[in-house]
Parts: sequence; structure tokens; C-alpha cells
Amino acid sequence: MSAYFGTLSDALKDAGIFQPCLLLDLDRLDRNIALVKERLDPGLAVRLVDKSLACLPLLSHIGKALGTISFMTFHPPISEAVLKAFPDADLLYGKPMPVGAARAALSEREAAWSRVCWLIDTQERLADYGALADELGIELRIAFEIDVGLHRGGFASPEALSKALSILPAHKRLHCEGVMAYEAHAPHIPSLFGGPAKALVKASQQATAFVACLGPDQRRILNIGGSKTALLHHGSAANEVSMSSAFVLPSDFDTPGLEGFQPAAFIATPILKVVEPMLPGPLAVTRLLRALGRFPRKGCYLYGGKWMAEPVFPQGMKTNGLLGLSSNQQFMGLPADATAKPGDYAFLRPTQSEAVLQQFGSIAVFSGGKIADRWPVLPMA
Repeated sequence: MSAYFGTLSDALKDAGIFQPCLLLDLDRLDRNIALVKERLDPGLAVRLVDKSLACLPLLSHIGKALGTISFMTFHPPISEAVLKAFPDADLLYGKPMPVGAARAALSEREAAWSRVCWLIDTQERLADYGALADELGIELRIAFEIDVGLHRGGFASPEALSKALSILPAHKRLHCEGVMAYEAHAPHIPSLFGGPAKALVKASQQATAFVACLGPDQRRILNIGGSKTALLHHGSAANEVSMSSAFVLPSDFDTPGLEGFQPAAFIATPILKVVEPMLPGPLAVTRLLRALGRFPRKGCYLYGGKWMAEPVFPQGMKTNGLLGLSSNQQFMGLPADATAKPGDYAFLRPTQSEAVLQQFGSIAVFSGGKIADRWPVLPMA
């Protein structure tokens, strides 16, 4: 790993990047895409989740490789950017939007919003969207959120969904296109309660029961899965899975369903200082805590910090609770024999891609041993 991060460091220096940045290893990304193509059930399509890959060139790169123009979206400003960037894209909301947010987006009367499918999780929201469609005099595409064990909302049983479907004809401007299920809980079910495999099978069976409630013309979108589970679905009632973070593999996604995938996104930042750290106050306190192994004998200060990320290089670099976190100059403990020096780069691996990819302006794209491009990210708001 030292050689790998050394190569990344040289590329950053050659590109003149001497501040915190998000670095994307395009070659690793492409290998992860290849694994998705290899392992994805042939009966399933991929819907890319824009919030976790909030960079239009990144979405385009993955979408072209997989042959998909389907996106799951979560935030109207990002939805609007995706609609404009991909004229043929189909968007499905991954969470129910307040009807006021939908009204604000739809009041612009832009034709692009007809490519958006809104998520309905309750009968009350169904009525609200029906009234909105009548108010604006437009047709709205909807999908129903169904609960397959996560218990985060949505219709809790096929009977509840059937009741909503029976009410649907009263809202003549609403058109059901399918259902959305999410089983993020499955990988975390302990063996005492059947383990992940059993939880995934149960979620798939529950989704099948919900799908049975739909009419033949209401099954265009049968969505399930997330990055941790998408490649584990085989022969289910779904026709598509949602994926995003798996392509860059932040540390929260080190799960059995993604063996062989490599981290492709890192936070890189210069090391400002290398120090023999001391705590404020009497020197005896620092010496005592060092002797007890509570405080390091060597450390460094980074340019920036307090990110949702875990240190990976220099090897053995760690946060230290006694000095706390800082978004300006983050202190990190180092092994006593560390050779890091000011001007070197430290690397951290994001715990998630959502939000983190957007924190540094453009993404530095590493390929073929150099920084080959800079990709702009979508705004947080």
C-alpha cells in the first residue's frame, strides 16, 4: 500500500494540488464496474443513486459502462441537474417528498419533470399528490414505497397496498408504475435471528407478495436493493436494483456482498507539521499518558480534518481523542518509527460517499499514474 499511496502522492504533486481534495481512482472504479456487470443477475437492471455519486461526469461514466439511464433521486436541486444533464433519463424518488417540495418543482411546468416518478408511502400522501395533480392540471407518475423488513416507513403489508391501489382510480391524474423496496437491514441481521442470507430471502419473498397486488400495467418499476445487497438478488420479483456507493467502496460498504471490490475514492490532504506532541498543561501529564499508551510519541497535523473518513496512510496514523477533532488542523497520532514529513500527503478513506464527494469542489480523477481530469460535483443544496 505504501507504493500505491506514493504513486498517488506523486500524481497530486505533479498536478499542483496542495490542499485537501477528493481523489477518485478511475482504474479501480472501472474494475468495480466490471465486477458489477459480472455478478449482476441478468434479469436485473441497475438504477444509479445520484445522492451517493453526486457528480455528473461520474454518473455518466458509470451509466455508459452499464448501459443505464435510470437514476434514483432524493433532492430536487440534484434531480433538476440530472434531468438537464441526461435528456432521456428516468428518475425515481427514493424517499417521499413533502407535497410542497413537489409543488415547487412542478410549478415550473418544465417537461423534464414528467420523467420523474414520485414515491408514495401512505394513503394521506396519495391523496395529497392526487390533489396536487388536479391543482396543476398535470399527470403524475407514482410508485409505492413498501416495507420488506427495514421498518422505515411505507406500506407495511400487501393488504395495505391493495387498499391504496383500490383508492387510486379516484385520482385520475396519478399513474402507478410500481413499487420500491429497501432491505438495508438484511446484511446486519445477527445469526441468532437467522443471519443476513435468511433476512434477504425473507425480504425478497415479502416484495413478491407486494408485487402480486399490482396490475400488469403497474409493474414497470419493481425496485429493490442497495449497494450492499444488489448483487445478492437472484430470481426475485424485482426487475431492477439500486446501486451507488459500491462503485467507489467507502468503508461502510465492506460487506460480504462486495468481496473483491476495491476502494476507489480517498481524501488526500497535505501534512502540515510532524511533531513530538504535547498536551496543554504540565509535562508530567503528557509523559504519564504516553507511558500508559494513551498518547502517541509522534504525531502530525493535517490540512483540514473532521471528515467522515478513516485514516489509511501513513500506515498506523490514528485520531486521538485527547486532542479532539478539528476541521482546520486535525491532529493525528503516528507510530514512533513513522517517516512522514511536512509536505507529504495523508490519505483517508471515506466511510460513505454520500455528501463526502461534494465537500472538496471538483474531484481529482487519477488514471494511468497521473491526475487525468477534474470532475465538478453537484452542489449540496
